[in-house]
Amino acid sequence: MELNILTICYLIGSITFILGLKMLSNPATARKGNLIAAAGMAIAIAGTIFLYKDEDGNGLHNYGFIFGGLAIGTLVGFLAAKKVKMTAMPEMVSLFNGMGGACAGLISIIEFGRISNELGSGKTFHGTLLIIFLGLIIGSVSFAGSMIAWGKLNGKVKDFSFPGQQIINTIMLFVMVCIAGYLILNITPANSYLFYIILAGALLYGILFVFPIGGADMPVVISLLNSFTGVAAACGGFLYNNKVMLTGGILVGAAGTLLTILMCKAMNRSLLNVLIGSFGGDKGGAAQVSASGGTYKEISISDSAMVMAYANRVAIVPGYGLAVAQAQHICHELEKLLDEKGVEVIYAIHPVAGRMPGHMNVLLAEADVSYDKLLEMEDANDLFKTTDVVLILGANDVVNPAAKNDPASPIYGMPILEVELAKNVIVNKRSMKPGYAGIENELFFQPKTSMLFGDAKGVLQQLVSEIKSL
Repeated sequence: MELNILTICYLIGSITFILGLKMLSNPATARKGNLIAAAGMAIAIAGTIFLYKDEDGNGLHNYGFIFGGLAIGTLVGFLAAKKVKMTAMPEMVSLFNGMGGACAGLISIIEFGRISNELGSGKTFHGTLLIIFLGLIIGSVSFAGSMIAWGKLNGKVKDFSFPGQQIINTIMLFVMVCIAGYLILNITPANSYLFYIILAGALLYGILFVFPIGGADMPVVISLLNSFTGVAAACGGFLYNNKVMLTGGILVGAAGTLLTILMCKAMNRSLLNVLIGSFGGDKGGAAQVSASGGTYKEISISDSAMVMAYANRVAIVPGYGLAVAQAQHICHELEKLLDEKGVEVIYAIHPVAGRMPGHMNVLLAEADVSYDKLLEMEDANDLFKTTDVVLILGANDVVNPAAKNDPASPIYGMPILEVELAKNVIVNKRSMKPGYAGIENELFFQPKTSMLFGDAKGVLQQLVSEIKSL
């Protein structure tokens, strides 16, 4: 009876994972979907702790350690999530994803230790060893790579590369796979130490794998590493014959892979190009200072308020600068103020704006911006021709016309928000420095573009005050 109840618990968990993932595809249902999936996970964990029995009929023990770990993890996760700023959300995603990869790697280490005690007994472990090595390599790469991504996103780790690095990385991966294949077929107590060489190699590979990838590609890398963690977790499900763990891992792996493909499509680049291209890294276009030879013009707060207050439609393009300034709430206040004056306000969201997939959507959802006002790139581009004012808040590379008309640009071919089609473009930036990809933006020098310098939160507060006084 207990086994049947446990199976039902796992079935409920798997169903809630699928439902939760489906609901995450829509901002209006994303929060509820997350809670549903979390509830299913809680049921699966509780069922495993209290109902699981092994082949000999023994259940779990060491409840003190189990509940102690759950309590510590829950407390740390809750406090971290409550205190994290929206600007640091990408770092937290990378950190938590890395912990998932580390967990999968530790499972492989523990299971290999168990098998090591039975070597020489005449048993064969080919299938089990295959899963163990897959979980070890993928989980370790995900952990180490996520830690480097976390360091890059918070500015503690700089881009690093050296001549022939990609070749060395490929050789390292090939050697690890060969050693793993050799051990699967010929493992003995004498050569089992090679397992730990693979572990060290996978950790080093994860570090070198992410090191050269430029900042502008971080959303793609985060998504890819997330898929790695899901696959590694699925390996753990195979090892323990745990169906809910297997289902969850497959869902995360598949969703992460699909999202990675979609992100690459949004940048008009192949995944291979992302991994070896160092787009946004030190070798980017940072040296293209004043390449256009153009001049820019500034606009005052009062003039900006005037042109927006008397417009028919205003499109707001949020970028990382909005997140840095924590200006999403005052931005929503500006939107409501313009609505009261009869101005239609929309938000144009680029798929790779910010530092992680969906960063801008999460940011604006926190400020209770209506989901109906959030337009995807294709829909927003259809409206720019009939838009009076586009207000760009800290976005740079996703509105750069060089993606369309400069074949020499590193971002050439990347679909962008075609804001230059609007009647007026107001760009809020702290300075004229290039964006995250290190590429000068020719949009800033176009006749219809005006620069509004300053911190996004301060500028928006001044705009709100000025519009109220009109």
